[in-house]
Amino acid sequence: MKLKVAIASDHGGYNLKEFIKDSFDLNWIDLGTGDDKNSVDYPEFGKAVAETVADGDADFGVAICGTGIGISIACNRNPGIRAALCTNATMARLTREHNDANVLCLGERITGTEAALDIVKTFLETEFEGGRHQRRIDKLSD
Repeated sequence: MKLKVAIASDHGGYNLKEFIKDSFDLNWIDLGTGDDKNSVDYPEFGKAVAETVADGDADFGVAICGTGIGISIACNRNPGIRAALCTNATMARLTREHNDANVLCLGERITGTEAALDIVKTFLETEFEGGRHQRRIDKLSD
């Protein structure tokens, strides 16, 4: 069964969002934005991804803005979300293994398209290790 992945971006991440969607055969839940011509506010799109993942309507989320910083902050406002801004595949692997991150954040102006594909693939394919890491995740929820 294909993973259900919520994806959204502001105008600064729109092109990378579309590139990622076209590159992976997944069940994408596209929460916007619809173009890179109109300025929009990243908090709205980070919130949409976070709510969709936290509510269980998607297995994971991908949130993109110009740098990935603002949208990661927006996603992490939701207590059910562990959003990680990753700039390479090692970060993506470790945040899944150790932090059980459920939303990947990317910056279109920071990360090239080929690196972004490697990051997304690694993030979605890596399992949480549990064990000692679960204790730390539990502390985040307290």
